[in-house]
Amino acid sequence: MVIIMKVRLGYVALPLTIDITSSKTITYTHFKEKKDIEGYHHIDNLIKTNLDSLMEILKYNVRNDIHFYRLTSNLIPLATLEEVPFDYINPYLKKYHEIGEYALKNNLRLDFHPDQYCILNSTNPKVVKGAIEILKYHNALSEAFKFKDAKLILHIGSSQGGKKASLTRFKNNFLKLPGEIRQRIVLENDDKVFNVVDTLRLCEELKVPMVLDYHHFLCNNNKELIRDYYEKIFATWKSSSWPPKVHFSSPKNKTKKDFRSHHDYIDTDSFISFLEEVKDKTSELDIMIEAKKKDLALFRLVRSLKYKTNYRFIDSTTFIVE
Repeated sequence: MVIIMKVRLGYVALPLTIDITSSKTITYTHFKEKKDIEGYHHIDNLIKTNLDSLMEILKYNVRNDIHFYRLTSNLIPLATLEEVPFDYINPYLKKYHEIGEYALKNNLRLDFHPDQYCILNSTNPKVVKGAIEILKYHNALSEAFKFKDAKLILHIGSSQGGKKASLTRFKNNFLKLPGEIRQRIVLENDDKVFNVVDTLRLCEELKVPMVLDYHHFLCNNNKELIRDYYEKIFATWKSSSWPPKVHFSSPKNKTKKDFRSHHDYIDTDSFISFLEEVKDKTSELDIMIEAKKKDLALFRLVRSLKYKTNYRFIDSTTFIVE
C-alpha cells in the first residue's frame, strides 16, 4: 500500500518579504497623554490601517500559495483594557466582512495564538479575569471575520501548586467559559512544564484538539517516544473541518542556553525526518513554521526540500509525501 500525506506550510503574523504590518499600536501611557477624543481618533486610524494591512497580507499569501496563516493578536490596540472602553467591532464590520469573505473564497486556514498573558489557570483571579477578556476579544474578532473554524491556541499555563492542581484549575476555568469560546480553543504542549503526555491527556478529557509543538517536545519530555503519540494527537482533530496542525521550529543552537529559542530558519534534515516519521499517521497535515525569518524561512525550506527530496509539490507550499 502506498502511503500518501498532503502537507501544507504556513507562517506567523509578519511577512518579511513585503513591508507591511497589521500590528501597529499605541501604548496606554501614550493614549493617556492625549485628550480622549484625540486618543480614540488615533486608535480608530490604527484599526483601519491594521485591517487594510491584513487584507494585503492575505492577498500576498494567496498569490504565493500560502493557505494558512497565524494572525497577530495586536490587530486592535488596547482592546482588552478596561480603562479604554470602545466598540472595536460594529464600526468596522464592513472591513471585517470583506476580509472574511476573501479568506472563505480562498479557503484560508486562519487562527490566533493569544500571548503569554492569557493564563487561564492562574491562581490570581485578576489574571484569570484578564485571560477571559483576551479570549473574548479573540473570539469577537473571529466572529466578526466569520472565519471558517478559527481556533485560539493556548498553553495550559501556570504550574503554581504543582501540575495536578494546575490542571484542575484549567479544567474548572475552561468549563466556565462560554460555549462559543470553548469550541475554538486548542491546546499546545509547552517547552518547560506541560509536556506532550500532560497536554494530550487534558485534550482528550476536554474533547479539544491538540497542536503538537515538535520543538517544545524536544525541550520538555520524559524520554517518551514521540512516535507513540502521533496517532492519538492527530485523532483529537477528528471533529474539526481542518487537518491536524503541528508547530515546527529549530533551536537557535545546540547549547542548553539557546536550545529553547527559535532559529532564523528551519533545519531541513530534522524536518524531513519528522515528515518521514508521521507520514503513515495522517493523510493531511498543516505545519506552522515558527522561525524568526517568517515567510522567508518557509520559502527557504521549500527550496531545500525540492533539492533534498522527491516530494511532489502541488503548488508553492503544498506537497505530497509518499
